[in-house]
Amino acid sequence: MKYEIKGEPLPVVVCNLSDGETMITERGAMSWMTPNIEMKTSAGGLGKALGRMFTKESIFQNFYTARGDGLIAFASSFPGSIIAVDITPEKGIVAQKSSFLAAEQGVNLSVHFNKRFSSGLLGGEGFLMQKLSGTGKAFIEIDGHCVQYNLKAGQQMVVDTGYLAAMDESVKIEVKTIKGGMNVLFGGEGFFNTVLTGPGNIWLQTMPVVQFAGTILPYLPARS
Repeated sequence: MKYEIKGEPLPVVVCNLSDGETMITERGAMSWMTPNIEMKTSAGGLGKALGRMFTKESIFQNFYTARGDGLIAFASSFPGSIIAVDITPEKGIVAQKSSFLAAEQGVNLSVHFNKRFSSGLLGGEGFLMQKLSGTGKAFIEIDGHCVQYNLKAGQQMVVDTGYLAAMDESVKIEVKTIKGGMNVLFGGEGFFNTVLTGPGNIWLQTMPVVQFAGTILPYLPARS
């Protein structure tokens, strides 16, 4: 499978498939394709379907298989970026809910439970995140521009709520309370920060959809 990502800030990934190659997507993200791409919809088993439901993804997955050389494109649902990530049995990633766009058939999606319960309840990333494992190329949606860091063992990054898009499975995540009453009440940063500890890659996003919605809300017409 060869691919090209184009069109930011409204990006699309265009995938060129050889005969028999298959792509999967969970949200009907297909934008256009050649007529020799065959589509099949499947829940993939009860356990996997329930896991996708918990992460607010569709219960069903769409499988697109090329019958001869073909082309298929998947567009982002929000202004931002699309990143390509290589998934291997030794290196999976954990991503925010609803960030999965498409992947090669060898990539598996499951629910990732935050081991620190308080982090899940209080952090902007939520108690449930997505885990991508297996083998293959995966495409992830990023809200706004993507900034990537590689954290060394023990190295930390403090991230405001919602700005974490994805991280290597090896990265630890926890939520810490912002110190100081004045900081909490008047600092405008809320009560908590997300602390990420390496080793591993982290992908941060510059325009979380929740922050964007909060910014434009005062300018929307009030309901009568």
